[in-house]
Amino acid sequence: MVDRKVLVDRSRSGKIRPWRERKLENLQYSDYLQILHYKKAHRVKECGEVLRFVEDEQGHRKLAQTWFCHSRLCPLCNWRRAMKQSNQLTQILAEAVKQRKTGRFLFLTLTVENTAGYRLKSELRQMGRAIAKIFQYKKVAKNLLGYVRSTEVTVNHEADQPMYHHHMHVLLFMKSSYFTGTDNYISQAEWTGYWQRAMKLTYVPIVNVEAVRPNVNRHKNSLLASAQETAKYQVKSKDILTNNQEQDLQVIDDLEQGLAGSRQVSYGGLLKEIRKQLQLEDVENGDLVNTDSDDQQTDQVVCVIVAKWDYLRKNYFI
Repeated sequence: MVDRKVLVDRSRSGKIRPWRERKLENLQYSDYLQILHYKKAHRVKECGEVLRFVEDEQGHRKLAQTWFCHSRLCPLCNWRRAMKQSNQLTQILAEAVKQRKTGRFLFLTLTVENTAGYRLKSELRQMGRAIAKIFQYKKVAKNLLGYVRSTEVTVNHEADQPMYHHHMHVLLFMKSSYFTGTDNYISQAEWTGYWQRAMKLTYVPIVNVEAVRPNVNRHKNSLLASAQETAKYQVKSKDILTNNQEQDLQVIDDLEQGLAGSRQVSYGGLLKEIRKQLQLEDVENGDLVNTDSDDQQTDQVVCVIVAKWDYLRKNYFI
């Protein structure tokens, strides 16, 4: 019997891609779905079972074929989805800067008080309607060129029952005139007032707004850092897989119900137009094999590698 080798898939920078970690999380998630009697549990378990890579002479690998389940909370799919969102958004922002060289970016974080699971779906819908209202307010509308927004949900496990901190990240592309005079500039207090008014809140919410530096690097407040923050996971695996089974089951059930039918990332204005110009596909329903990443490009293919998940040895083997 030929001894098969463990899959080691490295990026061009040498970083090991976390196939095994994500697959182990995927299996735990599918087990929970089975306990909760979700019909999709079986197909979630089959997500990424067989991975087919192409490899070039330098040993660079690119995923060429597999089957993803596309479930909203699947750790494997979320990893690929976040990668693709980030790469698409980076392309869109680079093109936006080319087309409107004087445009400026703002990073806006909008929060509300934590909510119980049964209210999550309606709260997320209300947030979507509220941000659309803000974009119509006169002072915002006259300065806004485009935007991309995403929702993130984190879990507070400290309470008697899980509570959900749902918030919104918005990357705004503004006219340069935004920073000239009080007729255009919107202070943090004004943004807070807009959000409170649009959400019809009886309390003053926490709102954070920061100017984003145009240099595309990984420093805090940079354009790349803001893009990665906007495109990251809607729900992190560590929030749904804590090994407290009773609570994990409650959280997964709440999130499956609460996030159903919602979009994680939405574009508007010039950024939406550029997305169409670049002919970028819909990440939420699209292909997760090709993530448009330079990190995953190969030169001339010299071999094909197939890795299969081994349920007994809990790893991928070639």
